[in-house]
Order: sequence, then structure tokens, then C-alpha cells
Amino acid sequence: METTAKIISFLHTTHPYDVLPESELAELSTSFSRKKFNDGEVIYAHGELLEGLYLIKEGAVEITDINGAQVSLLQKSNHFGERGLLRDGHAATTATAASECTVLVLTPEAFKTEVAANPAFARYFNRGQARPKVATGLMTQHVSDLMAHAPVTCLETTTISDCARMMRDHMVSSVAVTEGARLTGLVTVRDMTNKVLADSLDTTLPVSTIMARDPITLDPGALGTDVIHVMLENHIGHLPVVEGGTLVGMVTQTDITRFFGSSQTQMVFDLSNAKTIVDMAAVTARLPEFLMQLVGAHLAHDVVTRKITDIADIVTRRLLKMAEDEFGPAPVPYLWAACGSQGRREQTGVSDQDNCLIIDNAATETDMAYFRKLAKFTCDGLNACGYVYCPGDMMAITDRWCQKLSVWEGYFNKWISAPDTEAQMLASVMYDLRPISGDHSLFIPLQDTALKAAAKNSIFVAHMIANSLKHTPPLGLLRGFATIKSGEHRNALDMKHNGVVPIVDLGRVYALQGTFTAVNTRARIEAAIEAHVISESGGKDLLAAYDTIATARLEHQAAQVRDGTPPDNFMSPSALPAFERSHLRDAFVIVRTMQSSLGSSAARS
Repeated sequence: METTAKIISFLHTTHPYDVLPESELAELSTSFSRKKFNDGEVIYAHGELLEGLYLIKEGAVEITDINGAQVSLLQKSNHFGERGLLRDGHAATTATAASECTVLVLTPEAFKTEVAANPAFARYFNRGQARPKVATGLMTQHVSDLMAHAPVTCLETTTISDCARMMRDHMVSSVAVTEGARLTGLVTVRDMTNKVLADSLDTTLPVSTIMARDPITLDPGALGTDVIHVMLENHIGHLPVVEGGTLVGMVTQTDITRFFGSSQTQMVFDLSNAKTIVDMAAVTARLPEFLMQLVGAHLAHDVVTRKITDIADIVTRRLLKMAEDEFGPAPVPYLWAACGSQGRREQTGVSDQDNCLIIDNAATETDMAYFRKLAKFTCDGLNACGYVYCPGDMMAITDRWCQKLSVWEGYFNKWISAPDTEAQMLASVMYDLRPISGDHSLFIPLQDTALKAAAKNSIFVAHMIANSLKHTPPLGLLRGFATIKSGEHRNALDMKHNGVVPIVDLGRVYALQGTFTAVNTRARIEAAIEAHVISESGGKDLLAAYDTIATARLEHQAAQVRDGTPPDNFMSPSALPAFERSHLRDAFVIVRTMQSSLGSSAARS
């Protein structure tokens, strides 16, 4: 039996318990029990009554949804089961031990009591910072995340022929009839067929003669399942969305079909069966919808970016297979590796390609010609699938990044021994390398040797620290934001270069200092806390800041997709509620504090 003292000691290292008063923590600890599970053992199944809130002490746990799709793979100090507890007490997911694991279980009564009594504790689980926040498809998807936000409208006096042209020009199957902002009717393609064409109706008549008056509507807070139920029960394919008497959107059968078509399982299936690059591009064109779906389901930001990156990995491997089918099998072993956001598994709705080829030293010049063809085929294919060419040519299609292992070893040796400005930049990118396909034995020794050599070179570490401080959070005076001053994105925040990049840079330096092999930013920060590279309190603050900033960036991109705008990284702080603006600024302050701490420690060393 786990002693209370051991439980308290562990809780001291886990958020949000570490902020509880000592007396409160001691009392709460008595409501925990300890359980062990074998690899593959089901901890709970979807729909079962939960024993309590689960907290991983050792090992790993896989969370899957109602369809068996993996939602997350959780590690030490992660919680699960909170969503079901905060609803009706029944599991919203299935949890399975991914290795032999030990979990602490907090009783439902104690959990709910603490949530009710402690706002900070409640906020951790209610505001999307619990890991993971899971969803089960349309059961938790709101209509506001599915609908078209700018539906095509016309007046009752609009002629039938003009209405038909509006449908054609806007490529829609329905037009909402309005008087001001108030919905009065609905005209669909079916009306045009059954009421106009079939009866040879005069098309100069107003649409009021054929429209459905006072159509069935839903409000934005309705769930995706409500859409299906209403459509099936009433045999309709279009539902106007009305809030406070005002038309705010339109949801159709096409939107529901697109939702399922954008699911990861469906996309993986379609990519696996794609015969041509054109077929693959048609699948990756659904990525914006997929992003919107994931963000709308309130998944943790790193789960969202991992799922988005998984698609890029699959596309890359499929293209490499196509290349080998066309050019023949590789003459010697090779490794295709990704760097940048794909390497870190942090891709969003805006991602170019960053990759390289590491080739066995036995390759001849004839062999190298083969790999140049393979690289061109793959990079061109990635570009066709929406992963545009890297502006800095950090791609295997460039001879510099398509080389034998010995050349790569020389690159890293030179960057570490002579860390000039270019070396800092290149090393920063290349320390995010992650194998995608091929012979991993070409990468592991290279990574291990480079990490150890770099960590021992104090001059190189100092240069990397200096490089990591070049991107700063957008903080202005008097608790304001330092927004972009001019140009297309005036008065906006760059949520990439001034938002997540400063944290990515910090994580990279921590990995260098601790010789961690992890390339994911969150994993690097967690490893730095574990290895005492950074303080526990500072590290946890940085993780919270990262979650806040990265989530805001993804929500901004998802909102753009919903509005029919290509996603970008430029967010106007005025678009956020006051509380969210304050929360975001606090997160930027934490990042700047951690940058200052890193800079100060470098100056002292």
C-alpha cells in the first residue's frame, strides 16, 4: 500500500497539487489509492462507471475514443478520467496500460469537492489544460464548429433565376431568404428542381413563391448529433443556424460528410489507397477541416499538432514508396529525416517542408544520382500536397542536404567547433531532426555523437543560447502587447515567431544542455524539469505558458478555417475577450522571464 507520505511527495511534483496549501494537500492525499496494471490491461472501458480521477505515477497509458482511435499516449504525472467525472461519472474514453504502470486514483467525491472548493484546481481541469481533453466526434462537436459562417442570402423579392445564379456562382446548394438579419425562408436546389423545373415555373417570379417559410433551425450551441437527428427526422439536408433571431450560419449534409471525411482514420485510409500524387493532394486538402475539427473538440494543442504531423509523415512515406516503385529499390541504405515543425511533431495549419537525406557511406556517384531523383520526386510531391517548398531551401532536393553519413558527421563537427551565425542557425534546425523512413541506424549514432560533443563545447552552447534569445515575446509597456506596427498584419501578434518560437528555442537549448534525444518541445521541457536542468516551478510555469500560447494560435487558425479564410499566424489581440488577453500576456511574461534566466545563467558561466 502506498504510504500517505509517498503520495504527498509525488503530488508536490505534479500540477495542480503543487499549488495547494500543505494542510489541504495532506487531507486530499488520504483520498488516493494506488493501483498497478500490466501491459495491455484495460483500466476502464468507454461507458463504465469511473472509480475516480487517475494520475499516472509510473509507466504509460493509451487513451482511445469510442471508435478505438488513439486520442493520446500519456506518461508520468498525466491525468485521465476527469472529463467523465465532470459529466455523469461514466468514462468518455477507454484507458489501456501501454506498459506496466502504477496509477494513483482519487475518489470521485474528493475530486468533486476539491473542484468546488478550489478555483485554481477547478480551472486546471475545466479550462482545457488537463491532458488530454478528449472528444468523441459529433457527440461533442458544436454546430458553430461545423457551419458556414457567411451563408449566401437573398431577399424575398429576388427572382428565381437570380437566386439560381447565386447558387451557381457561390457553389452552394441553398440560399437563405432574409429580411434584414431575420431569417424568413430557405430555397434549396431541390426546390429549384421539384418546384421550378418540374412544373416549368416562370423564373422571373420572386423566390417567395417557392421558398420554405419559417424553416427548421438550430442554435450555434447545438451538437453535431442534433444536426443528424433533425435532418433524418425531417428529411431535410439544410439547417439554418439562428441565434437570438439572427441568421448566423448554415449547416448542410455536405458539412457532416466533410466532418467524417476529415477524420484521421478516413484520411489515413484514403492516403494508403491513393494511386497518384493528385489523389494524395485531394486528401491533404482536407487538413484545414481536420484542424478545425480537432480544435473544436478541445484536444490539447500538442495532441492536435501530433495528429496533423502524423498525416505529413504518412504522406512522406507514401511518396518515398512511390519513388522507389518508379526508380527501383534504393541501391544502399538511406534515411529520410524531417526537421523543423514536422521533426518536432508540431505542425499546424501553416507548414512548409523541412527535410534531408542521410545516405550510407557505401554509396557511389551513380547511387547519389538515384537519391537526387528520389529527393526531387518526394519534395515535389510534398509541395503538390500543400507542404510548400522551404523558403530557405532546407530540403533533400538541395544537394547540401542530400549527402552521405560521413558528410553529415562533418557538418555537425564544423558547426560545433566553429559556431558562427550560419552554424547557429543550421544547428538549431538540425537538432530537430526526426527519422521518418529508412534505416534508423544511420541516424542514432549521428544524433548521439553530436549531442554529446555540443554539450561539452561551452562556446557552442553559449552561441546557441544567444541564438535562442533573438525571438522575444510581444510585450509592450503598461501591460500591453507589442503588435506589428505596419504592413498587411498591422496591430496583430505574430503567434509563430514571437509566440511559440521563443519556447521552441528554449526547449532546444535545454535539450542540448541535458543531452536529451527528445525533439518535441513539450517533451524537452518536461525532460529538463525531470533532470533538474531548469527548476521545477519555472519549468511548470513555462509548460503552462506554452499551452496557453500554442492553444491560442491553433484556435485562431481554426476560426479562420471556419470563416473560409486561409489559416495564418497573425492574431489580433483585440479579437480576444479581456480575460483571455490577460491570460495570454501573463504567458508571454513567463516566457520572457525564462529567457532572462537562461541569459543570466549563460553570462555567469
